[in-house]
Amino acid sequence: MSESSPAEFLTDRETADLLRVTIRTMMRWRRDGNGPPYTRAGRRLLYSRREIDAWAAGRTFAHRAAEAVSAAHVAR
Repeated sequence: MSESSPAEFLTDRETADLLRVTIRTMMRWRRDGNGPPYTRAGRRLLYSRREIDAWAAGRTFAHRAAEAVSAAHVAR
């Protein structure tokens, strides 16, 4: 796959809209280290669509028990 082009990067607002969360949630995720990886371009935060998709895929669970097992491994 080729390198990311500018069109494949989303702003903080666009990413929040895509994930259906608020900007405040995005800020909290960044602070806590729980959100999708981002790149800083000066004062702007940019998110690679590829990284957003990979982050979301890593947070996809078949059922609640699978989510609980994953959370238990993270807590260790």
